[in-house]
Amino acid sequence: MDTTDPDIKFDVRGICSHCQHYDDFYKNLYPYNLSPEKRLLELQRKIEQIKQEGLKKKYDCIIGLSGGVDSTYTALKAKQFGLKPLAVHLDNGWDSEQAVKNIELTVRKLGIDLYTHVIDWEEFKELQKSFFKASIIDIEILTDHAIFAAIYEQAKKYHIRSFISGVNFASESTMPKAWVSGSKLDAGLIKSIQKKYGKKRKFNSYLLIGFFTFLRDFPALKRFELLNFLDYNYDKAKKELVSELGWNDYGLKHYESVFTRFYQGYILPNKFGIDKRRAHYSSLIYSGQLTREEALAKLEKEIYEPELLRQDREFVIKKLDFTVDEFNIYMKLPMQSHLLFKSYTKLLLNNHIVKSTIKTIAFIKKPFNKLFKLS
Repeated sequence: MDTTDPDIKFDVRGICSHCQHYDDFYKNLYPYNLSPEKRLLELQRKIEQIKQEGLKKKYDCIIGLSGGVDSTYTALKAKQFGLKPLAVHLDNGWDSEQAVKNIELTVRKLGIDLYTHVIDWEEFKELQKSFFKASIIDIEILTDHAIFAAIYEQAKKYHIRSFISGVNFASESTMPKAWVSGSKLDAGLIKSIQKKYGKKRKFNSYLLIGFFTFLRDFPALKRFELLNFLDYNYDKAKKELVSELGWNDYGLKHYESVFTRFYQGYILPNKFGIDKRRAHYSSLIYSGQLTREEALAKLEKEIYEPELLRQDREFVIKKLDFTVDEFNIYMKLPMQSHLLFKSYTKLLLNNHIVKSTIKTIAFIKKPFNKLFKLS
């Protein structure tokens, strides 16, 4: 990590605040604070609990499936542990051919059901263009928000109580706050940016998470971060996916999406001065999967193969109905903070009435369908 994170601090030894946070926080965080033996026992207990809760149901858990390493490995392990997962995929118009093939291979070989939520391309294009005009750093909040909303919609439909998440400490413990735009569940931010920069229209296929669901943090659906209970090694996981499923590697993290590949490989470094590989490699260093010297050597390599970059740039500009001049103007726009826009998060921070309401809501017990609201 370097000072492209504006909040980074270094102590007298030259150790940065991210390393200190990992040592002080993550190492003491459940389940990392458990011995390997106790962690395995806790994993077995939780798996059995999920099975019991879903005993008479078609599905006992729900997972997101992008075709990437973390989500695919989560699907593999869920099946190996004897769970009955429903996989949910978000089609926002940017899936690579390789991702589509990986998802098809995964669900076929594992014998799991897949629900794909397709967002109307005109709707998603409109939202993405609004975020381009807003010039905030986290364009990907649109995709992340929609996949969470789709997962919770299906969980409600099938009365699924457990969400098996692919989030993990081993490969994702570092992410500067300055590189993201608050909560991924913040529909208020999405609405605010669209209202300011986009056309007035109704969105039917793009799901938004309701305010009170945001407040409650989805209490009716229990999140289980399965990979944190395993000795999760990123490279070993990829090799296992290749041997077990015939899975194809994308090269870098989250590159299963053409837009994400272009966003992380071109827009972030060239517009915002951010190489996201720094955060990804730092996480692998913490978990003992990579040395600092190996990471620095990887950073010397080009993010993009030149011909692929040319193809992706041309494709993204054309698909979003930008002219080359319009895209070049966007790349030169100064960055704006997401805090300039209205959002649920700001409402919580600034409104004492809402703060007191949260305490009340936390004790309200309602049936699943009433707790769960998508708007």
